[in-house]
Amino acid sequence: MKTAVSLPNKIFEEVEKFSKEHQYSRSEVFAMAVKEFLEKKKTEEVLNVLNEVYSEAETPEEVTVREKGKRYFARKILKEKR
Repeated sequence: MKTAVSLPNKIFEEVEKFSKEHQYSRSEVFAMAVKEFLEKKKTEEVLNVLNEVYSEAETPEEVTVREKGKRYFARKILKEKR
């Protein structure tokens, strides 16, 4: 798909230089940059959701389950490694 975009001259010149040095077309450079940008945004969205989920304090039940899990691990798993 073809599209037209406006860029500051400095960015265009940098892309032009990079594409020549690395033997990419300008279109390839822009496509790679946009793909990387979109992947970064997806990662940021996932991180924001995880931060929101884990920002809430544990309930007493969650603390109990976590502590029981730690004790089980210490008893069973660590003994097997000896």
